[in-house]
Amino acid sequence: MHVGSFVLGARFPGQGEGEALHRAVRCAELAEEAGLDAVWLGEHHFVPYGTCPSAITLAALLLGRTRRIRVGTAVSVLPTAHPVALGEQAALLHVTSGGRFSLGIGRGGPWVDLEVFGAGLKAYEQDFPESVDLLLRWLREPSVAADGERYRFREVPVVPRPSEALTEAPGPEVVVACTSPASVRLAAERGLPMLLGMHVGDEEKAEMVSLWQRHARACGRPAPEVHRASHVSAGVCQIADRRTDAAEALLKAMPGWLRQGLGAHVTVDGRERRMRDPLAYTELLCGLHPVGPPRLCADRLSATSERTGISRFALLVEGSGDLAATEENVRRLGSEVIPQLAGRP
Repeated sequence: MHVGSFVLGARFPGQGEGEALHRAVRCAELAEEAGLDAVWLGEHHFVPYGTCPSAITLAALLLGRTRRIRVGTAVSVLPTAHPVALGEQAALLHVTSGGRFSLGIGRGGPWVDLEVFGAGLKAYEQDFPESVDLLLRWLREPSVAADGERYRFREVPVVPRPSEALTEAPGPEVVVACTSPASVRLAAERGLPMLLGMHVGDEEKAEMVSLWQRHARACGRPAPEVHRASHVSAGVCQIADRRTDAAEALLKAMPGWLRQGLGAHVTVDGRERRMRDPLAYTELLCGLHPVGPPRLCADRLSATSERTGISRFALLVEGSGDLAATEENVRRLGSEVIPQLAGRP
């Protein structure tokens, strides 16, 4: 089992963006010190829900400040980026970090981001598969040309080639955020592991893993590849000596952050959107994820792994909104929870 932190750079009410980003960087640095396996970085535009607009840029900073831990994007929003540009950046980080970088990609949402970056709604609704395939070719082939509906260009060499890195992996790992059966099928057909969101529980995640396996087998993916697929489960982690104290820390801080952060999303085409009730959503997260004493947290992670077959976790540790509390949370995750997990390498 592999446990990592999930860092958004969340800006809580009353905080500045510099404070949120400082906490994000410090949280990631502490993850390595505490013995976590990875840090996963969120990406958002124009909203205080997450103040990091470029997960791959923050990944570069953190790869330079760390020596052991894996750093991944969760996720880089592909419809607002050119697949070749993102592929070049991913290859660069793969080569220079010795293979410690994971590229998480996602479809994003129908947000105003599509207007600002000139991608258009079609990039979100229809062109995602073409973008994924072009990105994968860039990461796997020595030269690439494109003759698709969205991207057309003559053959050009791939520089730097990620396959030439002195690492065990031929290129950076690519993970796909999946929230729908269509995304699950897309990931499965390409043999890519999934990143599953914190808003769903073990039963739904198990169903999505099973669906991924069925699609992967149906399209002829090799059996060992299907068996070894290492999906990632996003969640929340808050540690305290009593469960009520851990839940209270989140219930005091997260609803205000969710209300202002999620409420700031603007759709590109004016479509109606419904926001979850922030308090009810926080209560749901407290019930689904490792929130409480270390033994309870370890048992919750082990139970999720057993029920779903998922072996990797990306845990939001900054839910209190406080730097000192976040630092303590990361340290306790490393020293008191992870040692109690079965199947640790």
